[in-house]
Amino acid sequence: MITPRPDSRQQAPLWQHALREAFTRPADLLDYLQIDPALPALDLERLRDFPLRVPRGFAARMRPGDPADPLFLQVWPRPAEGLVVPGFALDAVGDLNKARDGGVIHKYRGRALLIATGACAVNCRYCFRRHFPYSEQLAAREQWRGALETLAGDPSIEEVILSGGDPLSLSDDKLAALAQSLEDIPHLRRLRIHTRQPIVLPERVDERLLQWLGRGRLQKVMVLHVNHPQELDASVERALQPLRALQIPLLNQSVLLRGINDSAETLRNLSEKLFACGILPYYLHVVDRVHGAAHFEVDVEAARRLASELVALVPGYLMPRLAREDAGAASKTWIAW
Repeated sequence: MITPRPDSRQQAPLWQHALREAFTRPADLLDYLQIDPALPALDLERLRDFPLRVPRGFAARMRPGDPADPLFLQVWPRPAEGLVVPGFALDAVGDLNKARDGGVIHKYRGRALLIATGACAVNCRYCFRRHFPYSEQLAAREQWRGALETLAGDPSIEEVILSGGDPLSLSDDKLAALAQSLEDIPHLRRLRIHTRQPIVLPERVDERLLQWLGRGRLQKVMVLHVNHPQELDASVERALQPLRALQIPLLNQSVLLRGINDSAETLRNLSEKLFACGILPYYLHVVDRVHGAAHFEVDVEAARRLASELVALVPGYLMPRLAREDAGAASKTWIAW
């Protein structure tokens, strides 16, 4: 059982202060961006379903006065989220069918995912877990006891994936204690962390995070989430440098989003900018068909055309795999072009 001791003498880290300052009221975000509140459509019912949350540093990368800004469109609630579209469901990728005891989701051979938290630094409107029942499936309940027992009892699992929500929403004391407990399971070899926080909240990469990431026998891998080159600025590049110094592989998963990054030139710029920051393009996902995200979808044929254009524009190592996640499949489905 993990029982980290809080140290009341320690001040809250800067990233937690930055997180508390995030925009959560639509009027405040519009005022900051100098966008006329009469312009963008807003559905208050969708806000009750999935609240607005945007770190100020991320909002600073949005173009003032532009309601079509590609970062703004990723976070702004729109009435289209309320449309009932055939084929779009609450559990788009079949997570609940593969849930095991302790908040573990075991879909693919050799690796299992822990739902570490339901919290994120930013609420992306296309999120495939926007309807996920986190209160029922958190691995952190009871100090991870159930999750650790499930993992220890299955020697076929070699890699643990921390997901959520965003696992880096948890304190470093909790994450360090979890990592140490995972170290004690002999058949585990890798710890993979899926996070958007170094991108939307660069303050999250601090000394406390680096200390536990740099310890232990488990090989660490970090999978980031960047959809548009505008998300990568100097603050993000500075945050990634110490992760690279620890020799942690940095990979990127993008989602193909209508009106945001659905052009070959935008995707080329994204791949080039990712690599300049030390991140390798990994997956380009078509939208997971979660209820509320249909207006973001780029159909598969259009995605194929984009991929065929992109592969002619970038070196092979900068070409992400076009993929989708099919509920019940034994792996991600690669989409040939």
